[in-house]
Amino acid sequence: MVDNVVVVSKSPLQTLILTVEDTRRIVEYVGLDVLMDETITRLTQAFEYFDPAKTVVPVRTGFSYEQPHVGLVEWMPLFEKHRQIVIKAVGYHPQNPSLHNLPTVLSTVSAYDPASGHLSAVIDGTFLTALRTGAASAIATQLLASSNSQVLGLIGVGAQAVTQLHGLSRCFDLKKVLIFDSDPAVSQSFAERVACLGLNPLEICQADVADIVAAADILCTATSVDVNDGPVFPDQNLKPWLHVNAVGADFPGKFEVPLSLLERSFVCPDFRDQAIREGECQQFKNLKQIGAELSNVVKHPAQYRHHQQQTTVFDSTGFALEDQVAMNMLLDYATELQVGTLVELESATAEVKNPYSFVL
Repeated sequence: MVDNVVVVSKSPLQTLILTVEDTRRIVEYVGLDVLMDETITRLTQAFEYFDPAKTVVPVRTGFSYEQPHVGLVEWMPLFEKHRQIVIKAVGYHPQNPSLHNLPTVLSTVSAYDPASGHLSAVIDGTFLTALRTGAASAIATQLLASSNSQVLGLIGVGAQAVTQLHGLSRCFDLKKVLIFDSDPAVSQSFAERVACLGLNPLEICQADVADIVAAADILCTATSVDVNDGPVFPDQNLKPWLHVNAVGADFPGKFEVPLSLLERSFVCPDFRDQAIREGECQQFKNLKQIGAELSNVVKHPAQYRHHQQQTTVFDSTGFALEDQVAMNMLLDYATELQVGTLVELESATAEVKNPYSFVL
């Protein structure tokens, strides 16, 4: 008599989908302050150990267009050899808020196993992008700004300004925030939008651009200025130690900072090659005027500490390493809290030589 034999095939490959609701549950469990602090800590460590021979980060590329409205969709890849491939697809559409009631920046992040090519996770990238951008500015500002900085200026107070303020508030004892946006309604709603951060009694005041740049110790620019319409503030009456986080330049021909200020400042890009093409650094004719990348400043802070008493600019164009760090942090919490959905997206049947076998 032959015993019955049960043949169990290999489990199909599964992909973890982390939705906005899953991210909300993580934020509720961890808290915004702890999440920002951990992003700053993890990102600092990632910059400290970053080795371009082991983690390959190409300059992002994509499609830009003017119809039906001005926009672009880009992809930002990263290959950490023998461990992980990360690709963020990000869209920038400045008319989204007015036309579609959507954020200007929408994105998703996906992770792959380099051994097999398996798609291991897909996660919302909109919250993640804002969080890691604020954290990166906080790291650069800690290293390059005067440690006594108390007045923050924000030019452009849309979505990115929220996490700029959040990240900096975790590192500096801010006393006053001066804000300006080309849309008065956006300025008027800013205090309400950051109320969740519990920064009272921090004083938040609307002001004109000239007054902001004259008073600020730290200045963040996060605007949707059109191509060739920059800069967004004048190079006049600035404090000698002013530090600028230039966040809005993310497109050829788009810039926010006056060239005269760049030329007399220590300019630190997050990703040099990308900043030359899309960031403030594209304004330089002499590329030798560009300072060290943020990863080098993180690795050797003592070498750059003297810049804290002069004008400095962090040219933040976005770096896929930042996306990888933020994504893996959220995935770690998803595992801890058992949130997210495992789905079968890829056809991975037992008959690997027959692509039709899954329907038979």
